[in-house]
Amino acid sequence: MDEHADLWLAPGELASWLSVVRLMTRLPWAIDAQLQRDADLSMVEYMALAMLSEAPAWTLRMSVLAENTSTSLSRLSHMVKRLESREYVRREPDPADGRFTNAILLPAGMAKLESAAPAHVAYVRRLVVDNLSGERLRRLGQDAERILQRIDSPAR
Repeated sequence: MDEHADLWLAPGELASWLSVVRLMTRLPWAIDAQLQRDADLSMVEYMALAMLSEAPAWTLRMSVLAENTSTSLSRLSHMVKRLESREYVRREPDPADGRFTNAILLPAGMAKLESAAPAHVAYVRRLVVDNLSGERLRRLGQDAERILQRIDSPAR
């Protein structure tokens, strides 16, 4: 057996992998373009507003928001500054531990999210949800979670 055989993907594996790579590149671009066009928000800005809207008291630590949006704290800080200038979010020290900063969704930010959501959800539904059977969508979600767990788990 060729000792280097595992260094290369089989033709079927390669075709599937390249489809995944194209999806990882094009889907975020398509969603970001839709949000920019329809709501003047980037995908990560929309994600941040949505996550804050689900949080107790519309408040999350910046470090948690950065992790949940897969964004560096530095990049998130710049983005939140832009959202602050639009009066969608404000930052303040965490009263439980002043070493941390909280991001707080403001009513204008919630209104922006609510106005952006219908077109965004319709687009996500058209691209992904309605394009797959319920079972295939469920399996895609499970497969994505398995890959994310592998990414997040320590190397073995």
